[in-house]
Amino acid sequence: MFKKILIANRGEIACRVIKSAKKMGIKTVAVYSDADRNALHVRMADEAVHIGPSPAAQSYIVIDKIMDAIRQTGAEAVHPGYGFLSENRAFAAALEAEGVVFVGPPSSAIEAMGDKITSKKLAQEAGVSTVPGYMGLIADADEAVKISNQIGYPVMIKASAGGGGKGMRIAWNDQEAREGFGSSKNEAAASFGDDRIFIEKFVTQPRHIEIQVLADKHGNVLYLNERECSIQRRNQKVIEEAPSPFLDEATRKAMGEQACALARAVGYTSAGTVEFIVDGNRNFYFLEMNTRLQVEHPVTELITGIDLVEQMIRVAAGEPLPFAQKDIGINGWAIESRLYAEDPYRNFLPSIGRLTRYRPPVESVTDKAVVRNDTGVYEGGEISMFYDPMIAKLCTWAPTRSEAIEQMRQALDTFEVEGIGHNLPFLSAVMDHERFETGNITTAFIAEEYPEGFAGAVLDQALLRKVAASAAAMNRVAEIRRSRISGRLGNHERQVGDEWVVSLQGHDYPVKISADRDGATVTFADGERKRVVSDWVPGQSLAVLSVDGERVVLKVGKQPSGFRLRTRGADLKVHVRTPRQAELAKLMPEKLPPDTSRFLLCPMPGLIVKVNVAEGDEVQDGQALATVEAMKMENILRAERKGIVRKVNAKAGDSLKVDDIILEFE
Repeated sequence: MFKKILIANRGEIACRVIKSAKKMGIKTVAVYSDADRNALHVRMADEAVHIGPSPAAQSYIVIDKIMDAIRQTGAEAVHPGYGFLSENRAFAAALEAEGVVFVGPPSSAIEAMGDKITSKKLAQEAGVSTVPGYMGLIADADEAVKISNQIGYPVMIKASAGGGGKGMRIAWNDQEAREGFGSSKNEAAASFGDDRIFIEKFVTQPRHIEIQVLADKHGNVLYLNERECSIQRRNQKVIEEAPSPFLDEATRKAMGEQACALARAVGYTSAGTVEFIVDGNRNFYFLEMNTRLQVEHPVTELITGIDLVEQMIRVAAGEPLPFAQKDIGINGWAIESRLYAEDPYRNFLPSIGRLTRYRPPVESVTDKAVVRNDTGVYEGGEISMFYDPMIAKLCTWAPTRSEAIEQMRQALDTFEVEGIGHNLPFLSAVMDHERFETGNITTAFIAEEYPEGFAGAVLDQALLRKVAASAAAMNRVAEIRRSRISGRLGNHERQVGDEWVVSLQGHDYPVKISADRDGATVTFADGERKRVVSDWVPGQSLAVLSVDGERVVLKVGKQPSGFRLRTRGADLKVHVRTPRQAELAKLMPEKLPPDTSRFLLCPMPGLIVKVNVAEGDEVQDGQALATVEAMKMENILRAERKGIVRKVNAKAGDSLKVDDIILEFE
């Protein structure tokens, strides 16, 4: 077995590999850029080597710099994680030439399957069902449009060397095909150093289901069941689960056997994933093979009990797999929620900054439930604009799907993140969504259920009343604290009134509160009573309460005459006022937001790639005005209406903050 492994990656996957290596008694080497000097993976590793400036193109994907780090430290093997150099044939070949073991497949398999065009041809030859498309190289946008018309819209434009949703666009017409080809090509070049593009038919209403394979150097090839990854936005997975709520045993077996046949056809070893589109009739079509560890591998580990990173290392060291296909079962259900530094209230645009608060739920393992959090950040650390926006992967396991969902709800409820925009509210909202609960999902779920974007969950009346009762009880505690601090004499509790009006989500609830040593009883105007028990005190950012014996978890923030309370995807401004204050509040004028219709504002921190217009130009509704790049993704900003450009405030190469003005219109 190896004595020292270098991890050619960063963030949560580097930390994940380090954990398994340490468990196996193997020393680890981290590499880091300027931006990652104080990163968690650097702290966790036994050694760390600086490899260059912050942009990945100048550090993490420069093969010579990784090779230098290997020579400096004497590492015997390299685990590439995912992304960066994980599917780079030249990197694997360089390691082989140096006599260093690549913890992954042979370079020949990477070349065959890492290239999506070649892999589709090989899949067809191996008898794997494939999606119609054009597998040849595409010269320019004109040819992309021509091919798209031949295949028939909608089409998927994809980077040949891509992954993680980078370099991928759906086109429904010629204009989108032309623009999508350009953006996909640019993103592919920036992310993978390979700008080749191919086009295939986009299957409408599909499910994204993938098969985990594992192969050793002794001819053993197994499939470790499937993962459902249909909850996606911008072609990037957000929530995954294992097994799929849709597959039956016959389809699972057929998909698994085809995945193994493909792996055998290319001499594959190590862990890999064969991705399929599955339609409503359980017909499945090969999409691609990822010749690396997948982001969502933890859910497979949770239902099989197999440490995939450990097995990758053992396979690389020449050991045979210690189990056979008949030994691979499905134990319970696992769900993964990807926590991203993306603001769901701003159409999931990237957010950067310092994590002023980062308190994940406590990890735990019992026979009834598992909570696991794979992360690469810490409180006080920074989320950089240079890399993928992932903060953490929160995973839960339970014996059944409904129990795993409930475990995820509770884990998300207690996950505290402050300082940046993040998608925790959205993840919570999905867990409570009827379509997700029933497993009636496709890759179009987010577009169909949130067509205007995510504006926060709307709580039902039952939960609203629990929150209102909780707020009333919490307000009583806060009022007693305030009366003590003010120095007022007498019995502080008697000085606090018992009649209040709780206002939230457009509803006013007049309540009367009576308290005793064990808790408080909140009575609503219609006579409904709720018993609230909690040990919350002012200043705590998380309140865990019992309302009529049911657990309610609230993230608590300050607000005049009340609280900012967040729960189950809802972000609530809660006012708790005396009846007279509530009466007067209704007379206050509503503050309107400023008019920004004459400006094109930068929607996220990022780099201006292109400005398409000049002063005096007339623009049409939907016209591309500028392109902003952040966290390796290009975003085209379009005109919302016809107008004339009055002033251009930014140029290509400028770094802008959120709401910086790019263009002004007459």
